[in-house]
Amino acid sequence: MRKFVAHRAKSLITNAAVSLVKPHRQSSSSSDYHYTSRLARFLSSIPSDASMASENANPPLTAQSLNPKVLKCEYAVRGEIVSLAQKLQQDLLANPGSHPFKEIIYCNIGNPQSLGQQPITFFREVLALCDHPSILDRSETQGLFSADSIERAWQILDQIPGRATGAYSHSQGVKGLRDTIAAGIEARDGFPADPNDIFLTDGASPAVHMMMQLLIRSEQDGIFCPIPQYPLYSASIALHGGTLVPYYLDEATGWGLEISELKKQLEAARQKGINVRALVVINPGNPTGQVLAEENQRDIVEFCKKEGLVLLADEVYQQNIYAPEKQFHSFKKVSRSMGYGDKDIPLVSFQSVSKGYHGECGKRGGYMEVTGFSPEVREQIYKVASVNLCSNISGQILASLVMSPPKVGDESYESYSAEKDGILQSLARRAKTLEDALNNLEGVTCNKAEGAMYLFPRIVLPNKAIKEAESLKKTPDAYYAARLLNATGIVVVPGSGFGQVPGTWHFRCTILPQEEKIPAIVTQLTEFHKKFMDEFRD
Repeated sequence: MRKFVAHRAKSLITNAAVSLVKPHRQSSSSSDYHYTSRLARFLSSIPSDASMASENANPPLTAQSLNPKVLKCEYAVRGEIVSLAQKLQQDLLANPGSHPFKEIIYCNIGNPQSLGQQPITFFREVLALCDHPSILDRSETQGLFSADSIERAWQILDQIPGRATGAYSHSQGVKGLRDTIAAGIEARDGFPADPNDIFLTDGASPAVHMMMQLLIRSEQDGIFCPIPQYPLYSASIALHGGTLVPYYLDEATGWGLEISELKKQLEAARQKGINVRALVVINPGNPTGQVLAEENQRDIVEFCKKEGLVLLADEVYQQNIYAPEKQFHSFKKVSRSMGYGDKDIPLVSFQSVSKGYHGECGKRGGYMEVTGFSPEVREQIYKVASVNLCSNISGQILASLVMSPPKVGDESYESYSAEKDGILQSLARRAKTLEDALNNLEGVTCNKAEGAMYLFPRIVLPNKAIKEAESLKKTPDAYYAARLLNATGIVVVPGSGFGQVPGTWHFRCTILPQEEKIPAIVTQLTEFHKKFMDEFRD
């Protein structure tokens, strides 16, 4: 309508202009020229439809007009350093030899297969057969796939609606797959598990978002998070409008979780009017790599019970244990062994197919086991899950395979065990090699990686380096990470993205590059660090 009115007004003005500037008597060629010039100048002074619209209308969307919760949210694992790495990678492709390194080594994120780790054969065979079931009836399939992968595929397809991985499932996930996962949990813990307590999700991250959405009502609602923490938690809390209540892990005791620290931070939050609703515990730790002792877990369960907190247990690295003296215990197992039943303590356990020895990040599979909630609350959890219809079926299948892999006597058992053990043993060696190398660097101390996929060394930087970072409006650890990337192609994440004790600096480095590349990485890191420290030596 506005365009029509503007166009009509312009037509009227043009007609009026013609009558004003056109000569009344017969024009000579000279007067025609002057008439045409005057008319052209007059019309050029009239704004066009587009210019009138651009002057009078504001852009429909600007960064400033976005949801402020989105603007507040940050996710360091894929932040500024990674953006720089991607730019450098494009430079290398377009201009080989343009940088002092041949490749970008992404040590910023737990993405094993992107760094060369091979998938587990049995898992992929079952997935392939489920995705293309027509080949199950072909004679040559028997020679290409193991007998137990064929049998498992038939079992799974019989459980899926329409026997099609492209179909929607129940919003909690395929019932038969949840039965398998519940049986796996029961075998792991020695306590019953109910498939109706399991919600299959596209990795653990959506499950975390779902719980934050349910728990957070306003900024007055707080979620206890470890510092350092995995940035998913700070990002999710910000997106849903809550308040992160930090509790600091003790680096001096191997990133210990002290109950006295929890009590102190809880009291401080309550004095500020924050209603702390849940406690996040990451075990094994990310980015810190510690594995909690069972006695410590018991203390945490008691703390949550006494203070009325929901316990959110991030247990996605439960199969990544490298310290011989350490063992993973789920919080559900610990709480049941203490005598707490299904209705005694609200507990949510998160698991993912992205980590462990399988590293199937791109398949987006995972689940949460939800216990200790009333039927009314469970109904609301299901409602939120149903909004997303269901998680992807391939991820659901993988989650069931992870919790029910080949067993002794199955055709695939020996090859499966060899692949699994080979990956985990190699990760342990890589962790030890990198840990030793970091501890040999000037001003660097690194706790032992007992589990997970990361090292989180502390680095004492020279004052000159800190001042240089400040002059560039960067945190010192981000400045160090950027310099490391530009010199070596190695991508790490600044500790400031995970949280740290004020005045300390760290970075997170994965242990995932293939083992044959670790010596070269150590050499590059050592040479860079020496030059950096010499450059800024006080």
